[in-house]
Amino acid sequence: MTTQTRVTVLGLGDMGSAIAGTFVDRGYRTTVWNRTASKAEPLADAGATATGTAAEAVAASPLVVICLLDGTAVDDVLGAVGGAVAGKVLVNLTSGSPAQARANERWAKEHGAEYIDGKLMGDPPYIGTPNISIPLSGPRGAFEAHESTLRELGGIGYHGEDAGFAAVEFMAQVAMGYELLIGYLHVLRLVRAEGMDVTEFAGRVAGSMAGYPPLLTGIAQAVADGEYPPDLGSLRVQAALMDDMIGHRESVGVEAVRMREVKELMDRRIADGHGEQGFSSLIELLAKRGRTES
Repeated sequence: MTTQTRVTVLGLGDMGSAIAGTFVDRGYRTTVWNRTASKAEPLADAGATATGTAAEAVAASPLVVICLLDGTAVDDVLGAVGGAVAGKVLVNLTSGSPAQARANERWAKEHGAEYIDGKLMGDPPYIGTPNISIPLSGPRGAFEAHESTLRELGGIGYHGEDAGFAAVEFMAQVAMGYELLIGYLHVLRLVRAEGMDVTEFAGRVAGSMAGYPPLLTGIAQAVADGEYPPDLGSLRVQAALMDDMIGHRESVGVEAVRMREVKELMDRRIADGHGEQGFSSLIELLAKRGRTES
């Protein structure tokens, strides 16, 4: 058995236990540690080696996977293991911000280790299947050295050398979902307030969503290029709809804050002489707003 088949898992909550269990089931020499030692017992019964300290667990393997409650817990554990991480590759799958990931990478370098940050986009039962998405970022050499092991956990994606990029991907993906779903709830209120069947409406919306992938990629390309074709039609045409959209919502007591924001941005963009551009051009005003607020 080579060193490539040895892996340590720190943290045995629901997700950490699923990660360690997957490694054990697939024949990896798996070492585990958890602050509450009793959580390691089922894994030890299945063939893992449980240690009394995190430092002992780290010393056992070249690859150390960390899955804890939050960034504070990660800081506490890293502080406890200290020099034991020298020469190891740390893969932190704990939720956290890009800034935290970059700070962890700096700590790892100072202690002679390499650091890969990752995020888990799925639930514990999906660990080890393609149904979980795991963005990763950090040193390419370290990622490639352990890629096959990390692929045991699910659908991984490498996002570059910047340790913060996996967290950026995670935060952006989750935010996209919330932005979409809160808007969807407002729309369902609108449909229900008018007496229509919301479930039948949902089926029609689900069908129309097939047209969104090319729109999303087209808007992103426009933002990247700084050139804004009339994606949904020109802003002049789109803006003509907005008063009716706002009025309809308010007439049935549905909030119109987002629609008012869109109208205000469109009106400003048109006034600046960009009325023939598309919806994607509104990012220019959002960028200016961000600089003003900062």
